[in-house]
Amino acid sequence: MSAPASECLFCKIARKEIPSAIVYEDDTLLAFKDIFPQAPVHLLIIPKAHSEGLADLTPETAPAAARIPQLAAKLALDQGIQSGGWRLISNCGADGGQTVFHLHFHLLGGKPLGGKLCQ
Repeated sequence: MSAPASECLFCKIARKEIPSAIVYEDDTLLAFKDIFPQAPVHLLIIPKAHSEGLADLTPETAPAAARIPQLAAKLALDQGIQSGGWRLISNCGADGGQTVFHLHFHLLGGKPLGGKLCQ
C-alpha cells in the first residue's frame, strides 16, 4: 500500500535523495528513465508533489498531472519516437498493476508495442 510522502520512492527521486537518469524537470514535473525498461524508450513522468494515483488528485496536485500528456508528446519528439508512435499509461491501484504508489505515467516507444496491454 501507500508509503508516506517522506518514504515514497518517487518523492525521494524528486527530492534528489535517490539518483535517477533525469530527462526533464521543471517546478512541478519530473521525467526519468525507468530502471527496468520494457521498451527502447521507457520514461516515467511524475508530478513532484505526492499523490497516490489518479483517483487521489487534489486541487493542488491536479494542474501538474493535467500537463503530463502534453509533456509526454514533447518527450516523445525529443526521444525520436514521435513519428513511429508511443504509449502513455498510468496503472491505478494494485489490481491495475501499480507497484509504486505515487502518481506516475509510463511513456513507452521505440519498437512496435502491439495491441495487448498485459500478457
